[in-house]
Amino acid sequence: MFDTSILALWPMIVTGGFVVGFLVGMTGVGAGSLMTPFLITQVGVQPTLAVGTDLLFASITKASAAAPHHTYGNVNWRIVRWLAAGSVPGAVAMLVLIDWLHPDIAAMGHVIKMALVSALVLSALAILIYPFIVRGKAIAGPIDPHQEARPFSTLLLGLLLGSIVTLTSVGAGAIGVVVLTLLYPALRTRHLIGTDIVHAVPLTLVSGLGHLSMGNTNFTLLGLLLVGSLPGIAIGSRLTGRLPDWLLRAALSLILLFAAHTLYSKL
Repeated sequence: MFDTSILALWPMIVTGGFVVGFLVGMTGVGAGSLMTPFLITQVGVQPTLAVGTDLLFASITKASAAAPHHTYGNVNWRIVRWLAAGSVPGAVAMLVLIDWLHPDIAAMGHVIKMALVSALVLSALAILIYPFIVRGKAIAGPIDPHQEARPFSTLLLGLLLGSIVTLTSVGAGAIGVVVLTLLYPALRTRHLIGTDIVHAVPLTLVSGLGHLSMGNTNFTLLGLLLVGSLPGIAIGSRLTGRLPDWLLRAALSLILLFAAHTLYSKL
């Protein structure tokens, strides 16, 4: 798990971590969507190792963002509980399935790449359509930050996210927020984002620990990513609002589509 050979690539890894962290700080999405493709295509690690390492990376960075959202009252805990009731068992089920199938590294890598390409395209589309959904929900009804959860629909969303995130490390951010917007039109954007971030903490932690138990984590790589990404997140967060939202979303969507194309070309 501690691989000193990866230290030779530290400038690329730290720089990549900073860039991804900067984008996450400015837009609020993209940690799993950008980091895993970067690790596979640029650093050259195995897809299983990239997913496992990125999930623990996401759990740490999401946790750092979750506390402020709770402090500012941006979290609907009813929705979080129903999401987690679906996503945590979904993550565990996917981990058990992976362990039970005992796929060889090459076959598992191919499956992850295929699933990752699909998740990246969905995330890119979700980022593009999100502003239109938010604009349309303005007339849907009064704002209610403590809106009651819709148990069945929220549980199903959590189950879907748990499976997708555990396999690809992608989906908890962009896809989750868009579907939550459709399910809960009375929530403000900050409540949707805060709820989604807090829910992502147990999901990525459980998924990451599961991959860790299967040896799919590189702590040297994780440490280098955190060294670069934490300052990037801090700087990106301070610059939020300096650029037009449509420009940031368009740029992030193009980056995700480019990552999907790069991964697809390596299948």
